[in-house]
Amino acid sequence: MNQQSKNTTQNGSLNMAEVRFKAKGIFLDLDGTIVDSRDAYFEAAKIAFQAMGFEQPTLITALEIPRRLEQSQPISDVIKKVDPSRFLPIYLNAYYSISAEKTKLIPGVAATLETLSKKAKLALITMRNVPRSAIVAELEHWGIAQYFTYVLTAQDTHRPKPSPEALIKAVKALDIQMCDCVMIGDSVSDVRAGKAAGTKTIAVLSGLFTCEELAREKPDLILEDVSKVLGYIL
Repeated sequence: MNQQSKNTTQNGSLNMAEVRFKAKGIFLDLDGTIVDSRDAYFEAAKIAFQAMGFEQPTLITALEIPRRLEQSQPISDVIKKVDPSRFLPIYLNAYYSISAEKTKLIPGVAATLETLSKKAKLALITMRNVPRSAIVAELEHWGIAQYFTYVLTAQDTHRPKPSPEALIKAVKALDIQMCDCVMIGDSVSDVRAGKAAGTKTIAVLSGLFTCEELAREKPDLILEDVSKVLGYIL
């Protein structure tokens, strides 16, 4: 068992050697789970700071912005003198415009999705505030669109994760039971949404949240990245 597995067990999650899921539906987050978005986050922050006439942010500052937004937390103390109400539209527009170019598939994701799609129906649940067609276009750009039965964005829900609304919509679209589903994501909101909906939850360490932060949410499993999931889905 690797160190991450030991940390997970020590923090109260199930022993990974004992965890196996038989899933009919698998819900996957996008940023930090399927794609590495760090370069896009950094570039979007630089564009927004420059547009407002401020010095370029550090990488730490740039990555803290999406961490806060993911949890619906204020960012005023992160961006300091920059007005959040002016900053956010510029930042988000920049991010959405460069996401396909600046994000990249996490290693092993394409092969993992291909295998998972033969075991269960896959749904992509992202809280990007863009039309579903924009996400499908990115999935096609990466060559993985065919593995997803259903795609849902923030524009398809009234309440973002950690609300279970998106998962409830997805399970209806897939015509399966929530108890037969697994939520896979990199953030505390993904885990909370899965638990609120009644799915099994798998947290991955390929995003912006630490093992300790994710372990506090008590997911059923914590893995290095989504490519490690195959050993735990029957």
